Amino acid sequence: VFNSLAPSNNTLPLDRALLKHEDEKKRVYNERVLEVEKSTFSPIVCSTTGIFGNEAEKFYRQVAVLLSNRSGQSYQDIIRYIRQRLSFCILKTTIASLRGFKGTKVTRFISDRNDINLLYIINNLTNSF
Repeated sequence: VFNSLAPSNNTLPLDRALLKHEDEKKRVYNERVLEVEKSTFSPIVCSTTGIFGNEAEKFYRQVAVLLSNRSGQSYQDIIRYIRQRLSFCILKTTIASLRGFKGTKVTRFISDRNDINLLYIINNLTNSF
């Protein structure tokens, strides 16, 4: 997550700033992931305004397709859920970075029935790899 309005990013168009941060993450992490973990690396980059980079969009689309196939729920419902949860996570992160973290209590995730169903599917999907 980066601040697109920061002086270091403000001079670039948003798509170029996203690409710059994706390339930076690839430069730092890609070699280690390929050599040590024998895996691929897709940087998840987004701005504080909620705009995702190309690699992040591809990743979330693929996750939504896999979850949709596995669960039988529609792709639109799955991708909407993913984007909604990510939007709230970004919002919480942005607020905490602007005003600072206040307090020591960590709140637990409280979900409704649909969240539990989807989280169960995600858990089973990740355990099957």
